[in-house]
Amino acid sequence: MGAKLRVYKRRIRSVTATKKITKAMEMIAASRVVKAQRQVAASTPYASELTRAVTAVATGSNTQHPLTTEAEQPSRAALLLITSDRGLAGGYSSNVLKAGEQLTERLKAEGKEVDAYIVGRKGVSYYSFRERKVVESWTGFTDSPTYADAKAIAAPLIEAVQRDTAEGGVDELHIVFTEFISMMTQTALDDRLLPLSLDKAADESAKAGEILPLFDFEPSAEDVLDALLPRYVESRIYNALLQAAASKHAATRRAMKSATDNAEELIKSLSRLANAARQAEITQEISEIVGGASALADATAGSD
Repeated sequence: MGAKLRVYKRRIRSVTATKKITKAMEMIAASRVVKAQRQVAASTPYASELTRAVTAVATGSNTQHPLTTEAEQPSRAALLLITSDRGLAGGYSSNVLKAGEQLTERLKAEGKEVDAYIVGRKGVSYYSFRERKVVESWTGFTDSPTYADAKAIAAPLIEAVQRDTAEGGVDELHIVFTEFISMMTQTALDDRLLPLSLDKAADESAKAGEILPLFDFEPSAEDVLDALLPRYVESRIYNALLQAAASKHAATRRAMKSATDNAEELIKSLSRLANAARQAEITQEISEIVGGASALADATAGSD
């Protein structure tokens, strides 16, 4: 009986230590998600206005730019998949990977080859385990991305879009990431960055009550697009990285809170079992004492 009590006490100490770790991780994630929320709020207006400016240039001119012109028969697409470097975030990375798989199947059903570009060790491991080709990958910054990281990601993607498909280029650029909606809600979604969908952008402006202004372009609309479109891709990728980081921290906070609550319940359950074992041990000891006293009393009475 004493051995069982020691087992319960050892398990309680172990679960208590785990609870301290998960509680600390929950608090760290809660502090990081606040900072990430502020960065998302700061970057979103810039990305939206830049998209509006590019749309205004593209619709206000007759320029046929490779980054805004639809291919007649698109045959290859680039997929940028943004996952996490670390786990302990519930279903965060698996939801993104699932959305990436669905988009890949949809593109292949349309007769397009898919070139994968991966952000985050989880995505890299997923593709590596399945022996799938990855054109380029980036890791080590998903918890706190910077604009420099977005520029490094955007450069090879823009180059691939500008290259001819016969030389390894792509006709479309798609991105899959987790959109941060609230502390309790994060949604994995896919979006096409290039070619820029002018009809979609115009519809969004119309819904917002905006009227795209008319511009005169110097030196030319094509030069303006050459300058704006790389910034457009960088800003959209940067915003997606920040949204993914905020979503990851929120998912980690939620997962660690659930783990902490489960640890507390397990400690209560083990404490009840330990108390029952201790009471049983005390009862057995009392029974042994009473039995020994009765035996001694019977032996004394027999000798008399």
